[in-house]
Amino acid sequence: MALARVFSIGLFGLSGTVIEVETDISAQLPAFVLVGLPDASLAEATSRVRAACTNSGFAFPSKKVVVNLSPASVPKGGASFDLAIAVSLLGAMQTIETPTDDAVFFGELGLNGAVRAVPGVLPMMLAARSAGFARAFVPVGNAAEAALVSGIEVLPVPTLAELVGYLKGVSSLPRIGAVASALVAQGVAPDLNQVIGQGQAVDALIAAAAGGHHISMIGAPGSGKTMLAERLPSILPKLSLEEALEIAAVESINSDGQREMALNQTPRFVAPHHSSSMAALIGGGSGSPRPGAVSRAHRGVLFLDEALEFNSAALDALREPLEAGRVVINRSAGSALFPARFQLVLAANPCPCGLYGVIDRDCKCSIPAIRRYSGRLSGPILDRIDIRLTVQPVSIGAAVGLGGGLVSSETAATAVRAARAAASERLSGTGYLLNSHVPGPVIRRRFKPGQAVVAELDRMLATGRASMRGYDRCLRLAWTLADLDGATTPNREHVQRAVAMRGSDDLMGNQ
Repeated sequence: MALARVFSIGLFGLSGTVIEVETDISAQLPAFVLVGLPDASLAEATSRVRAACTNSGFAFPSKKVVVNLSPASVPKGGASFDLAIAVSLLGAMQTIETPTDDAVFFGELGLNGAVRAVPGVLPMMLAARSAGFARAFVPVGNAAEAALVSGIEVLPVPTLAELVGYLKGVSSLPRIGAVASALVAQGVAPDLNQVIGQGQAVDALIAAAAGGHHISMIGAPGSGKTMLAERLPSILPKLSLEEALEIAAVESINSDGQREMALNQTPRFVAPHHSSSMAALIGGGSGSPRPGAVSRAHRGVLFLDEALEFNSAALDALREPLEAGRVVINRSAGSALFPARFQLVLAANPCPCGLYGVIDRDCKCSIPAIRRYSGRLSGPILDRIDIRLTVQPVSIGAAVGLGGGLVSSETAATAVRAARAAASERLSGTGYLLNSHVPGPVIRRRFKPGQAVVAELDRMLATGRASMRGYDRCLRLAWTLADLDGATTPNREHVQRAVAMRGSDDLMGNQ
């Protein structure tokens, strides 16, 4: 009897579990058995490993081979366990000396013994580092991605035969440079100074960036809603290295393992199509849950163009991530948690024909049709949007450059950084960084301006023109406007501007 053990990492969502890959070879009828709750793709590893070992020059034993993936109660899937299974098998065959317990193995095996890239290596590496492993053997195609995680040695593996040579001490593996701080620029973001004749919308966009507020834009087709939304990332602060690593982990799960990964400090702009399913928008899918658009937009912008055309159930599912900044997907195997702290930008037409409320244009839609159309966006979602704009088409004078120059992205980004710094200093010790993240009770008790300043908000609440959530959101927005103006506390003008930006709780009433 021969027994060997090595380690790998199993993923469920972004959470990694250390998996012991144990191989036992016994003198029984020849068989290759894989146990430990493998899914279909993992169960096929027996054929891949057998062919890879044979074609790499290692005789496969004519005995019973049992591979156990422990803990057996944790479901496992994917081809990333292939390399660990092969190394454990070769250790049980005494072809190699079993590696020490400080190493983990990831990689898919080709039938010729080549080690192929797999998705999810970045969260696997983070889990391996947390578990105390010192070395990670990964496919060459994933080496740069794996090296983004500091504190653990990355050893790229081209083929199974070369790995065996390395473990025997007769050859070496390729080396990679230090790329943990490598950054990738993904083109030049569109500049805000390209927007003409929408001064009010630009001011609202800057306020949204400064406080992390959600924003909706209702207007006729061609009024510039998409153009404005696409320029929001250009005025958001760059991500820290830790934030970029967090987002790269989400992108690693969604990748096919073939695309080279690296840190990117640019906030993401994610714009799913209006036909997207709830799983595509929120996350999910069969087997191990995968992150949706809300998680891909983490610390960036989620833009829902033609928002009223989205499935109503999918839109309503945004409630939890809008409030909690995360998504929890429950399956029989457990719960997967994905980050989802994004800025939501909604854009929609005011009616089916798109002309309701447009100056000098006649809308052909009936009032019931308009109400049915605007009613597709539920009250609870609308209530969670801080800034609600009506965007009118640009006038002819503005279109030919007579509307006056607007602010550039560089100037706006400077103002946003200053406002965020002021908010961060004021909120130090509370656990919050942005005004939009501060809970209602906290902002009302610790940061409420004088009674004369919030008198209008109190009247709106008393008369039912605003909900308690709307009251809190106006107060947060007033603090953001004060931060942009360099004021130490909001005044009545800031509150009035916040109320105007917040708009009506009725989508039609905002036209």
